[in-house]
Amino acid sequence: MTTAESGGTGRYLVLLEENATAAGVHTMERVAGVRAASTADVTGAGAAAMLGDADGLVLHELGVAVVRAADDQADALTRATGERGPVARVERERVVHTYATPTKEPEEDRGTVGTVDETALTWGLRAVGVPGSAATGAGIRVAVLDTGVARDHPDLAGRALEARSFVDGEDVDDGHGHGTHCVGTACGPRTPDTGPGYGVAHEAEIYAGKVLGDSGSGTDGGILSGISWAVSNGCAVVSLSLGSATRPGDPHSEIFETVARRALRRGTLMVAAAGNESDRARGRIAPVSHPANCPSILAVGAVDAEHRVADFSCGSVDPDGAVDLVGPGVDVYSSWTLPTRYQRISGTSMATPHVAGVAALIAQEHGARDWELWARLGQSALRLPSPSTDVGSGLAQAP
Repeated sequence: MTTAESGGTGRYLVLLEENATAAGVHTMERVAGVRAASTADVTGAGAAAMLGDADGLVLHELGVAVVRAADDQADALTRATGERGPVARVERERVVHTYATPTKEPEEDRGTVGTVDETALTWGLRAVGVPGSAATGAGIRVAVLDTGVARDHPDLAGRALEARSFVDGEDVDDGHGHGTHCVGTACGPRTPDTGPGYGVAHEAEIYAGKVLGDSGSGTDGGILSGISWAVSNGCAVVSLSLGSATRPGDPHSEIFETVARRALRRGTLMVAAAGNESDRARGRIAPVSHPANCPSILAVGAVDAEHRVADFSCGSVDPDGAVDLVGPGVDVYSSWTLPTRYQRISGTSMATPHVAGVAALIAQEHGARDWELWARLGQSALRLPSPSTDVGSGLAQAP
């Protein structure tokens, strides 16, 4: 199978044994002639750009390398995984994309969704119990890894916001809109100058990592670079409204699974979109996408204002690729790039930052991190009449 046929990028992910970065760099060069630079803090454009004349970059925080390798070099690296040493696993890098579609233009906005009045707060904030919660997310760092953020958006003025691009040749400014929408849902305002409040954790510290380009697509290496940055900065939650479609029976990425477990041990929970590949009206339920199908990444499906599972929302087709929770994901109002300023869009991409925002509220309220945070999200969720294969533990609820 060629790289093009497999949907790859020509690069590979190399998982190194924990605390074996230096030995891993040496082994990759010795067995395959692959020279990888190691960094303890990703400050440049990320794995896509590499460093200098090196063949790749080792993300020290995660113990993963992203490398360019010819077929014979990749084979040599794969053989090394069968030997006693620091190289644990090799996978092809994947292409990933956003999970959302526009539903209506702002001028068509009617101020209600179904029977829910959105004069003060969006239906999504009401659905996750924001009106009854005193939590704000203050002191909690939330990373939204997406298409960047519109730093000039007036609703973000004065907010604690760190931004970094991991896309080669693009700065962190959002040329797409999707990232700004997700940042708004997770951490936007409750009382903007115009329109309803739309941010769940409205006092959280925002870490906006650009891992998808202005086209709405990116790579595993960019995502891992962003995760490394988020973990090194002590983010309690990482919101990933992105993915790559899978087929029934496809195994999850063992590298992303290991990264998720390592991040959890550092106090960082990853929350990811389950995917939009289903067509439930025609009886087709698609499996949870990559990387949400990893058991240690919390997978989020989407429901509408009547708590019905969204037609596009992926389901628990495979035992280890389950939907864990659902969030509001249909006709969601949030921030957008200027001059549009606001937009309604739908997708599991919209459900994910709702859950990430709720996670930040629970982290603030209970001091919960890692697996405890995951458990509290599930225990406090609103149970729904739909099958758990579609909604997991239910609809995320603010504390």
